[in-house]
Amino acid sequence: MDALIIIDMQNGCFATPRLDREGTAERINEISARFRERGLPVFFIRHDGTKENYLFPESKDFAVIDELVRAPSDRFVVKTANSAFYETSLDAELRFLGVSRLFICGLATDFCVNATIHSALMKDYDLAILSDCHTTADRPGLDAKAVIDFHNWLWSELTPTRGAIRVMPLRDALDLV
Repeated sequence: MDALIIIDMQNGCFATPRLDREGTAERINEISARFRERGLPVFFIRHDGTKENYLFPESKDFAVIDELVRAPSDRFVVKTANSAFYETSLDAELRFLGVSRLFICGLATDFCVNATIHSALMKDYDLAILSDCHTTADRPGLDAKAVIDFHNWLWSELTPTRGAIRVMPLRDALDLV
């Protein structure tokens, strides 16, 4: 079974300008709609930044951005570190549902998305990384597009564990769901 993992698309995370916020949200809405139509799980991962003095639970900053569609069947997991797997219920919930392949998207490419991908590999999930459904901000010496392009390349070159890794645009991913 497949599951969609949407990472940190929260109001407070967009206080820093991110590349193509609107387009990223539209594409995530398209893939999440496909998952819901097929009765497949959609997980929203939210970061509790209390120890960093931001993204406090129940605050407006903690909430998922308004542009993203949510449904009653969606699941929410709260994390306190970059990886969505670190000390969360995510792995247990995925295993309980019989999920073997994760479609991953969200924010920030070079932090929480990257950390979650690496953690998922260590847990032997198959990965479908949506190359045009994650975003980040400009970084010292690199603009956001270069960061995204580099990570898409990096993930495509990783050696998988027991699972497979595919980096693909939304159009290709829709054909798999």
